[in-house]
Amino acid sequence: MQGIVRRSLAVLAMLAAAVLLSGCGYNDIQQKDEATKAAWSEVLNQYQRRADLVPNLVNTVKGYAAHESQVLAEVTEARARVGQVQVNADDPESLQRFQAAQGELSSALSRLLVVSENYPTLKADQSFRDLQAQLEGTENRITVARGRYIAAVQDYNTYIRSFPQLVTAKVFGYAAKPNFSVENEAQITRAPTVDFGTAPPAPAQPQPPVPGN
Repeated sequence: MQGIVRRSLAVLAMLAAAVLLSGCGYNDIQQKDEATKAAWSEVLNQYQRRADLVPNLVNTVKGYAAHESQVLAEVTEARARVGQVQVNADDPESLQRFQAAQGELSSALSRLLVVSENYPTLKADQSFRDLQAQLEGTENRITVARGRYIAAVQDYNTYIRSFPQLVTAKVFGYAAKPNFSVENEAQITRAPTVDFGTAPPAPAQPQPPVPGN
């Protein structure tokens, strides 16, 4: 008899705990935490997609502009640094290093594509044009994925800082997550220019002096 009573009390205690946890936002915290993890995975996926394009892009440019060794080396080195960053999205310093490395790669790619404007044969190469299109598409995907991650982190942080969820979050060790900073965000979102169809304007010619002046 006592065993039946104990089991019944245990079941009631579990049900009460489930109701309390649900009412305090525990389940929603789990869902929002998983949403941020999924959004972060997509950010990494798109950044990796860009990194995978770099070797083919460098090799294609090298075929037409091998003497641009400094720019080619900068892109290769920037990609290598990106691969060396062990990022933890829950660690602000780690996230900052990740942003800095990705920003350096963006800048290096921008310089590479600007140099490519000086080689009409390279610009006409179908492989190079395909890589341009893939790079442009990837930059757009990165922007979208990063935007979704920023929104997911904002939603999560706002939720766990609100009452009564903040009590539940503290009890179970859920802390606010760092997000992309404004300064680095502006740097990273500057996608490399991949449109070579518009020629730069011709410099203005000096006007001849007016007779008599």
